Amino acid sequence: MAFLILIGAAAFLLLIFLSAAIKVAREYERGVVFRLGRLLQPPKGPGLFLLIPVIDRMVRVDLRTITLNVPPQEVITKDNVPVRVNAVAYFRIVDPAAAIVQIENFMVATSQIAQTTLRSVLGQHLLDELLSERDKINAILQQIIDEATAPWGIKVSIVEVKDVEIPASMQRAMARQAEAERERRAKIIAAEGEFQASERLKDAALVMADTPIALQLRYLQTLLELGPSASTTIVFPAPIDLFRPFIERSDKER
Repeated sequence: MAFLILIGAAAFLLLIFLSAAIKVAREYERGVVFRLGRLLQPPKGPGLFLLIPVIDRMVRVDLRTITLNVPPQEVITKDNVPVRVNAVAYFRIVDPAAAIVQIENFMVATSQIAQTTLRSVLGQHLLDELLSERDKINAILQQIIDEATAPWGIKVSIVEVKDVEIPASMQRAMARQAEAERERRAKIIAAEGEFQASERLKDAALVMADTPIALQLRYLQTLLELGPSASTTIVFPAPIDLFRPFIERSDKER
């Protein structure tokens, strides 16, 4: 009876030992192992591996891409316009050991670096650049944050500025500016049309000067275009040469 109890106790202890020693890491996980406080290289996984209970301590590290929402930041642009900007960053761990050993909390550290970099970079650009050159600014942010987090075994792949909140007064000023710009373009287009029309009229006048009968034909064509309307008042221009004999006779009689 005592022998069976000993066997059962030994089996129970063996089961506890195996449960503590056998570890499984998924395909996207790595186990950073410390043996008596010293780092073991390389990291364990993926798959099945063994640890020495009590002596070994493992920290799981996820290698999948992490989405980091950068909280809204109050920024003063280079042209002294206050804006509120938020962003999103995508990064992943490429060196699990460095992410655990080199930094206490890589998530918090990456978030703080992203926030300070966002304020610093956007403060060096004008508001128009922030609105129209978004891709260029995103590339600058990605490069700076990636260089800052590289010693921690982190690779930043994408940084995107999501939303730019502009004060209501500035929005009204921008709307007035856009309206004035559209009016300026409309006036330029109208003036260009008038210039082109005057050029064509000049060409027509030169043709009519060479061929006077063309002017009379144009008059008759205009009458045909106005004739079908019953309510149209037609003013028929008569050539002055037609009345010249009568005018000369009247002058002789005087």
